[in-house]
Amino acid sequence: MYKHIPNILTVLRILLVPFFPIAYFSDSPNNTRIALFIFILAGLTDILDGYLARHFNLITKVGTVLDPLADKLMLLTAVYTLYFAGNLHPIFPIIITVKELFMILGGIFLYLKKEKAVIPANKIGKAGTVLYSLAVFITIIFPGSLASWISVFLAIIVKLVAIVTYAIHYKFHIKSST
Repeated sequence: MYKHIPNILTVLRILLVPFFPIAYFSDSPNNTRIALFIFILAGLTDILDGYLARHFNLITKVGTVLDPLADKLMLLTAVYTLYFAGNLHPIFPIIITVKELFMILGGIFLYLKKEKAVIPANKIGKAGTVLYSLAVFITIIFPGSLASWISVFLAIIVKLVAIVTYAIHYKFHIKSST
């Protein structure tokens, strides 16, 4: 049973996704606190499932697919929720959507090739995800603030750099081997 805990945590994170906008847009006087709690809980389950999977060698094929999917779903849901609430400039959800579509379509393309190549996540991409999460966190707490705008701007810059590094990796490491 314990060997399934990382995947159970990942599924729990996926199940939390629709509750973020429901909480955020609710009439509750604590709506943003509840949404923030959901976002933080999702982040903690991500950290915990990754730790458990790596530390106890519980990595599964299902987990390697569902974990990044859960991350993308929660982050995109939070970004679009904040955008529709009027707390984010439209460039923020556009850039994250383009980057994620690029990664998804690129991953499918590479997988369907006979070499079944995969471009692994790199430190810049992971830093971009952390900055996006931080920007969401700050924007929930301080919507429209200077801190929110700065964190969003930094997240966008790092995500753009990540897209370029993934493209370079493909060009020089994957494409040259074919």
